[in-house]
Amino acid sequence: MRRADRLFQIVQLIRGRRLTTAAFLAQRLEVSERTVYRDVADLQHQGVPIEGEAGVGYRLGQGFELPPLMFTADEARALVASVRMAQVWQDPVLARSSQVALGKILSVLPPAARTAAQSMAVYAPPVGLAPEVQVTLQTLREAAQAQRRVRADYRDAGGSSSQRTLRPLGCFYWGAVWTLAAWCETRQAFRSFRLDRMQQVHVLEGTAGRFEDEPGRTLADYLRSAAPPGVPARLKQDS
Repeated sequence: MRRADRLFQIVQLIRGRRLTTAAFLAQRLEVSERTVYRDVADLQHQGVPIEGEAGVGYRLGQGFELPPLMFTADEARALVASVRMAQVWQDPVLARSSQVALGKILSVLPPAARTAAQSMAVYAPPVGLAPEVQVTLQTLREAAQAQRRVRADYRDAGGSSSQRTLRPLGCFYWGAVWTLAAWCETRQAFRSFRLDRMQQVHVLEGTAGRFEDEPGRTLADYLRSAAPPGVPARLKQDS
């Protein structure tokens, strides 16, 4: 990390906490505490109102605000292109939120940069996810974030149906389809499910629906079991 980037991160970390120790900063930034002391002293010398001292902790004085971040023309174009694709390949909530976020970013750009970004020659025609798949994606994404079990009817490539109780771990986009990485409690194993083959997805409520991370059943375990480094994950899929 460049020193300029590290100084910026120090300010960001201090401003987000009531009291921040040098040990915490050193751990987050992967530097020595002596380096943190020196960086904080330099920031104070440059006029950043960091209060506190070595051995006690730091906090940022009230009223201090960083100037708004500026984007290059290429960075702004990349954001526009990403949001255009997101609107047809994400669920409705994320699509709307990404559009709102982009509007806020574009509003602070200089007029020339904003015009250049909006004229980006990359488009995503509205032929992405079917509405019912968008709804399924939103349900599963939110269930994974909240660590809630789901029950779903699944139809494989051969047309056979089964009902599964799943711990949703993450949703993966493959360019044409979305899949769910899950711990299948019905099969007691990791499985990958195509969202366009899932039907009647219900989030389980109450304490019975809640799950906690358990060794051997987490998303990290899923990814480790998928394939060696550098090789695309090809877990067994209930196709």
